[in-house]
Amino acid sequence: NYFHWWPAEKGEPPYRFSIFDEKGYGWEFNKATNSYYLHYFGDFQPDLNWENPQLRQDIYKMMRFWCDKGVDGFRMDALAFISKDTTWPPLPKEYDGKWVMYYASGPHLHDYIQEMNREVLSKYNLATVAEAVGDIPRVKKFVDEDRKELNMAYHFEAIDYGYIPGEYKMPDPKGYDFVQWKQLYTKWDSAFLDKGWGTMYLGNHDQPRMLTRWGNDSPAYRDYSSKLLTTFILSMRATPYYYFGDEIGMSNIKFDRVEQYNDVELLTNYEQVKAKGGDLKRFLEGMKISSRDNGRTPMQWDTTVNAGFGTGHPWLPVNANYTSINVFTEEKDPNSCLNYFRAMQKLRKENEVLVYGKYTLLDKDNPAVFAYTREWKGKKWLVLLNFKDKSATVKTGLDLTKAKVKMQNYTTASG
Repeated sequence: NYFHWWPAEKGEPPYRFSIFDEKGYGWEFNKATNSYYLHYFGDFQPDLNWENPQLRQDIYKMMRFWCDKGVDGFRMDALAFISKDTTWPPLPKEYDGKWVMYYASGPHLHDYIQEMNREVLSKYNLATVAEAVGDIPRVKKFVDEDRKELNMAYHFEAIDYGYIPGEYKMPDPKGYDFVQWKQLYTKWDSAFLDKGWGTMYLGNHDQPRMLTRWGNDSPAYRDYSSKLLTTFILSMRATPYYYFGDEIGMSNIKFDRVEQYNDVELLTNYEQVKAKGGDLKRFLEGMKISSRDNGRTPMQWDTTVNAGFGTGHPWLPVNANYTSINVFTEEKDPNSCLNYFRAMQKLRKENEVLVYGKYTLLDKDNPAVFAYTREWKGKKWLVLLNFKDKSATVKTGLDLTKAKVKMQNYTTASG
């Protein structure tokens, strides 16, 4: 009773889509019980039955165990999917295949999170962040202080932008509309002006390397691009999340063969493309940019075996560029991506304008430059980020004759 079951004698259970199942079917038959169990993700990941009060109490007991050990908080994966309508109605037609949105609309989702807050979170000094699926009104429910739920929530609109709709995270070969992408970040900044607090990230374990996805990983631009993305993350009005390895400029490994991947998402999608007679070569080329396994190769510590990750057999191979891109090498280089990251992090910590300052987008239709100001207690800072591999101009409307350069990814600032 800690899982969701459907007895086989009742026939086929009502259809539910599974995100990581090559059949796209969310119920798996279990011979020992002559029943089906529910799994929104892989069949090795049965969904817990949060409708069972005892299950919830055991979850809270587990959380208190770790809080008493001294953990500083929780990142709650797929939290939006915990509540289920256990009358199992047919999937509503209005969602039209957008089953993730339906799964994030469980009838007691926020009741359970508020209960978790009362039972655990409010009793400890913790930071909490959850994956929150949906638009701004949905996400704000998680972080509105008056609702007593969580501190922060990840949103996905900007990070998922630039893929061909319905094509398994296939990147658009024409690239993404940079002007629209800027608007997404501007929109989400405004969402938390009055209540709640935002998050800022460009990579995590569910994403490819940010340098390859959003920057330029070619040798000529790798360092400059990595530093630009670091500046972006650490100068926005939100709590920044930085994925290990991005601070040294790690890039996608870009596998050629499906056998080289371990990611259940990619392997599931590969089988679905294959079953539909799709273009497998095109699919694998796209995964060189977007596959999650690109972000899961071992951390590149030094130039020794396995990049210093260990002497055993790693989950995935080490990226071949580890001999030049690694912590040991960058520690000694004052101009490295790592030391730029440290300097930018220090700048943010020492200047509240980069944390709390008002954000204002400038030159919004500029096709190359992301320009914005941060203002706080009489101070105004200007951030200029050229996302293209050629010189660009920008119209700020500001008098910069007395401006002072605080950080730059080139040796000298110009313009």
